[in-house]
Amino acid sequence: MNNDRFAKDNRTYIIAEMNSSHNGNLDTAKKMIDSAAECGCDCVKFQSWTSDTLYSEEYYKNNPISERIVKKFSISEDGLKELCDYCRTKGIDFSSTPYSEKEVDFLADTLDVPFIKIASMEINNPDFLKYIAGKNKPVILSTGMSTIEEIEEAVRAIESTGNDKICILHCVSVYPADAGEINLMNIRMLQDRFDKYRIGYSDHTIGHEVACAAVALGASVIEKHFTLDNSKMGMDNNMATEPEEMKALVTACRNVARAMGSYDRVLSENERVQAAKMRRSVISARELHKGDVLSREDLEVKRPGDGIPPAMLPKLVGSTIRKDYPKGYQIKEEDIDLRR
Repeated sequence: MNNDRFAKDNRTYIIAEMNSSHNGNLDTAKKMIDSAAECGCDCVKFQSWTSDTLYSEEYYKNNPISERIVKKFSISEDGLKELCDYCRTKGIDFSSTPYSEKEVDFLADTLDVPFIKIASMEINNPDFLKYIAGKNKPVILSTGMSTIEEIEEAVRAIESTGNDKICILHCVSVYPADAGEINLMNIRMLQDRFDKYRIGYSDHTIGHEVACAAVALGASVIEKHFTLDNSKMGMDNNMATEPEEMKALVTACRNVARAMGSYDRVLSENERVQAAKMRRSVISARELHKGDVLSREDLEVKRPGDGIPPAMLPKLVGSTIRKDYPKGYQIKEEDIDLRR
């Protein structure tokens, strides 16, 4: 994938966020990849964290269970490479979110991912943003927990490296998020503020209605947490989307994107055919004879619409007919001498 995949081409790029719903098991992760591909997702995205890159030593001393969970759910570099290679055989994009420079190097230089996803938590970490942007790959920047000023500063940090392949995701970092706190109109705001970049949406709500609405507002990218079974315990697994709903989300988002169409008023060929069937044409309201001068009372309009349109009525009044008309005859221009 290159930055063109973020383009507003009536096809929204849909990312299945795997997070840790695989529980660190590669076989489960591969089953998730299979399912995401079957659902029609464009990409699966993992998390490239380890116990060394996510929390401080002091935090682990006070929260020892957290260290065990992070170690259990993380995927090694070899594991990520195996999953990346597996995605290639399935025809679905692979990417991941890094939390250290080493992880950035591995994703960009070794795996050559199509883009690098920047987590919302990094929005106020300009040095790390610049390091990622310095790889000159497309970046997707999540904006949860951030003010507009922080978003602007983050974008400037990325731009300072010369990298302008940016997609900005509106995001509310609550798991799950209530629809009432999403503020989807922020998509329009971000489009106005960053009009040279693509804008997308990372969805943490339950269901797929909000994601579809985001597409209707112009979201070029949709990211949605994915799981095979959200009844199991796990980090954010209970709010993740199962395959049946993900498939419905993909279908609905695709349909909404196609339906958005063009700003310009364009009639399809199907509508033109319908116009000929459903509009009205001028017909005779009574029996008329050659030489009669038409009055408004002599004329009415009924379907189909493949004859003289009703807008022509004023021109027909006062015109002379060239032949006899039965009642209900669809009048044709060659049958009359139009009044000058």
